[in-house]
Amino acid sequence: MKASRVSGKSTAFLRRYWHVGLYPLGPIPAVWLVWQGQNGELGADPVNVFERSLGLWAFRFLLICLALAPMQKIIGINLLRFRRLTGLLAFFYAVMHLASYLALDLQFDISIFWRDVTRRPFIILGMVALVLLLPLAVTSNRISMRGLKRNWKRLHRLVYVAAVLAGIHFFLSFKTLNSTTAFYLTVMGLVLMTRVPALVSAGRRMFMHSGARRS
Repeated sequence: MKASRVSGKSTAFLRRYWHVGLYPLGPIPAVWLVWQGQNGELGADPVNVFERSLGLWAFRFLLICLALAPMQKIIGINLLRFRRLTGLLAFFYAVMHLASYLALDLQFDISIFWRDVTRRPFIILGMVALVLLLPLAVTSNRISMRGLKRNWKRLHRLVYVAAVLAGIHFFLSFKTLNSTTAFYLTVMGLVLMTRVPALVSAGRRMFMHSGARRS
């Protein structure tokens, strides 16, 4: 009897939290890139390929995170359970992208870094996007959701601003519209268009709520 109860609890736990097991899979692309770099398989400009690949994975996970809600409506399967995972992976790869730029490209020369983040538009946009993702990553937990209440959703709408800035940063880093940039920017545009009605509705509710409080 006790064994069946334990088994039932274990099964319930796995059904509820099985997606958490996907977290260890997230860093695999980064590990693969490191392995390729150490074995000379990143081409003639390995530092540039390594940095751009990390940035591309950050953008991919960010797009996946944004696409989960519209995809859930289309296929009717609960995908929002993966939003925290993909959002945190987007932040993780964005930080790795920045770290590789600082360590491998600039050799930790802070003066050059400061010049870049104050004068080069595409780096400025990338840094702003990363800064916007920081509070979202920090508050991606149930404690923050309970503490912030309605403000949690308002805060996490910054992900759309971060996505637009990241998209522009992504395009400017390539300096041309090629098949890669065209594909990912098209995906971003489609995903953002699906969220426009929800964002407009949320903005209208916020405006009406603030107006009611003033009256």
